[in-house]
Amino acid sequence: MNTHLDHRNPLVFDTHELGRRPGAMKRLSRTIDAPKDLGLRGVIEVPEGAPVELDLRLESVMEGVLVTGTARASAKGECVRCLEPLDQQVEADFQEMFSYPDADDRGRVRTEPADDAEEDEDRLFLEDGLFDLESVLRDAVVLALPMQPVCQEDCEGLCSECGVRLSDEPGHHHDAVDIRWAALQGLAGTIQDGEKDEMSGAEAQAGVDEKQEK
Repeated sequence: MNTHLDHRNPLVFDTHELGRRPGAMKRLSRTIDAPKDLGLRGVIEVPEGAPVELDLRLESVMEGVLVTGTARASAKGECVRCLEPLDQQVEADFQEMFSYPDADDRGRVRTEPADDAEEDEDRLFLEDGLFDLESVLRDAVVLALPMQPVCQEDCEGLCSECGVRLSDEPGHHHDAVDIRWAALQGLAGTIQDGEKDEMSGAEAQAGVDEKQEK
């Protein structure tokens, strides 16, 4: 198989040192720039170009190379309760098998193409001893990030009436009016206005009568 992977890509790793000796192992660490859209887009994600620390263990097994690792980075997002920007450290663990393209599930060399093409589509393969970790990293980071990030666990969010951040104003509240009394309050105001009109009318009539008496 002719490889199309570029060994200069920081997320492409070389396994040639392991050979195909089951039990051979190699540990390595690498800091890479985060690729674009690493995380939950529009919710919380690792900014493109931000440092991502990778600690990996490569282990040679019968059918390929088993890759176990941890990725660490700082993600940025927005609190779903108060809409304030937030920074959150993310640590994502992963494990993936990269199979030899010429070996079956039991590690035996295949002399004929596999019958189950769909099964091969779900597997990741080594290409000329190289493997690309990007898709594995993306899946791991997405699973490690919260679907609904908050700036702090006890964030109270925003006031539904005026939008003020409740954590900044302890005790903030609005005097609530029971809608069942709202109509009565309006009626009371109408009655008071009517009484005033009647009193004004009575005073005016009294003034007329007084003049007539004179």
